[in-house]
Formats: sequence, structure tokens, C-alpha cells
Amino acid sequence: MKRVLIVGGANGIGLSIAKELSDMKECETVYVVDKARLEREYKNDKIQDFVFDLTSPDYSFFDCFHDIDTLVVTAGFGKLALFKDVDERYIVDSFNVNTVACIRLIKHFYEKLDSKKDFYCGIMVSIAGFMSSPFFSVYAATKAALKIFIESVNVELIKSGAVNRILNVSPGSIKGTAFYKGKTDLSLVSELAKEIISRMERKEDLFIPHYEDIFKEVLHRYYMDFRSEGIHSYEYKLQSLNKR
Repeated sequence: MKRVLIVGGANGIGLSIAKELSDMKECETVYVVDKARLEREYKNDKIQDFVFDLTSPDYSFFDCFHDIDTLVVTAGFGKLALFKDVDERYIVDSFNVNTVACIRLIKHFYEKLDSKKDFYCGIMVSIAGFMSSPFFSVYAATKAALKIFIESVNVELIKSGAVNRILNVSPGSIKGTAFYKGKTDLSLVSELAKEIISRMERKEDLFIPHYEDIFKEVLHRYYMDFRSEGIHSYEYKLQSLNKR
């Protein structure tokens, strides 16, 4: 991982991955692309930041990163709300940023992925993409689509003889990010960032943080009775909203 492109790397887990990689001796450059500039305190000699709108119809901007050997996409957003309370603009923007942008970026660098030369790739998906998620229906739908896309393309990579895979990183809620209007705290996400980097290096295709201690049981309940688990999820999120 010498030349890395991180899309969505100005805060949260993307920023933490950028910082961890830039501290590695073998890493030469980390390109961070986001909708906003990287705060000065996080910059160093290896990190270069750029501003880009992922809803843009023209992705030729990414042509300048032709030298990368690693692609990480952590850009995405969502909000807790009933479907009846979200507008159509939110729906369109959610799919454009959370799903379409990721697919377009994979397409842009696909020749590097579909190769016998090492190329590392990690995409931030979500555990919400594995099950029904009331109060998060649109966000979950964007991530479910991304999950299936990654699984499908990984099969194509296997059958083509490529040595590379796309790592689907599907966490639950992560502390230390700005996702829920919180603040970035790299001390809370650094260990997760290191684990993501390690799994990308090993060319793994799926990483669910806290799978054994939390999500193995949750997913089992969902597959046994998705209706009952959906109601449980609704009630859990309702309690969370009421505590705010």
C-alpha cells in the first residue's frame, strides 16, 4: 500500500485509516478526497487532500490518481427517520453517495482490480445492509445494494483469475465518527482502522466488526424470523431516539 486513495477520508474511520497508513514506512502518499477540506491538524507530509462532489456527473477528476495501488471508500451518510418523514431529495442523494458513487469508483479503477498485480480495496458498507432496518430504511437499502454488488463482482474477479478482492466492511454503529452528528475522535476508531488495513492486505472479502460477540446472534435471529427481528429493531431504535 504505497499510494492510497481514500474517498470520504476527511473525518471518522476514513481519516483514521489515512492517518494509520501515513504512519507506515512503506506508504508514500495518501490522497484524501471528500466534500470538505481536511482540517489542518490532521495533515502531514504524506497526506494530500482534495475536494470533490460525489454526486457530480463527471468522474474524470479521478483520472489524476492513476498511480494508486489502494482504494478505500468510506463516504456515506444516513439519518434515523421513518420513511414517511424523508423527502425524495434525500432518497436520491442517499443512493447517489452511498451506492452509485462506490460503484462508479470501482468501475473507474476496475482494470487495477481485475488483475494479477496487487491492488487493495475496501468499501465501507454497513450491517444495516444485511437485514431490515426500520427508521433506517433508505440507508439500509443503499447498503444492501452495495453488499450484493460487491459479492457479485468478487465472484467475477475469482473467475477471471484476478488476485484482488473488494473488502466489504460492515460495522454497526461506530463511536468516534461524525455519522450521527458526532465528532471525530481518532482514539476511538484507530484499532478498527488498523484491522481494516490488515484485512485489505490479506485480500479478504468480508469484515463484520464484533461479529462473534454481537452480530452472529443478531443475524441468526433475523434469518430465523425476519419479521420478529424487524420489530425488535424498530423498538430498539425508537428507544434510542427517545433518549436523545
